[in-house]
Amino acid sequence: MLYFDWKEFVGAFVVLFAVIDITGSIPIIIDLRQKGRVIRAGQTAVYSLFVLVAFLFAGEALLGLFSVDISSFAIAGGIVIFIVGMEMLLGIEIFKNNGPKNSTALVPLVFPLIAGAGSFTTLLSLRSEYNYLNIISAVAVNMLVVYIIVRNIGWIEKKIGSGGIYILRNFFGIILLAIAVKLITSNLGILLGSFG
Repeated sequence: MLYFDWKEFVGAFVVLFAVIDITGSIPIIIDLRQKGRVIRAGQTAVYSLFVLVAFLFAGEALLGLFSVDISSFAIAGGIVIFIVGMEMLLGIEIFKNNGPKNSTALVPLVFPLIAGAGSFTTLLSLRSEYNYLNIISAVAVNMLVVYIIVRNIGWIEKKIGSGGIYILRNFFGIILLAIAVKLITSNLGILLGSFG
C-alpha cells in the first residue's frame, strides 16, 4: 500500500542527497565541459531518475539474473569512481570521448556519479524501511536539485574562476579516490567473507 509520510520523505531525501553528492560533482561536471562534453541538465536528471527508480524496483532481481551480488556491483562502481578521481587528480583522460563531437556525458555523470553503486545500495537499504512513494518522491526532488545545479553550471564556473576550478578538481579528485577505496575495501571484505 502506498502512503506519503513527511518524516520518511525527508529522511530518504537527506540520505540520498548525501550519497548522490551533486555539489561535490561540480568540479567533475566543469571538467567534462572543458573536455568538450555536452552536459544537458534535463537529460541528466531524467535519465538518472529513470535508472534510480528502475533499480529500486528491479535492481536486486536484475543483478540476480546475471548472478551478480550487490558487493560485486559496488566494487565495479568503485573502480569507475577511482578512475574518474585519477583523471581529475593527474589531469589525464582515461574515459576517451570517442563518440560524436559534442556528445553528451552520460558516462560518467549519470553512471556512476549520480546513479551509481552508492545510490543503488542506499535505495535497497531504504526499500526495507520506507514506503515506495516516499523513496520515489525523495529521488524525484533530488533529481530536481541535480537539474538546477547542472543547468547553472556555466554560472557556477564563472563565479569559481579557473584557479578555484583547479583547486576544487584536485581536492575532489582525492575525495573521489578515498570514496572509491572505501567502497572497494568494505565490499571486498563482504565478498571474501561470503567465500569463507
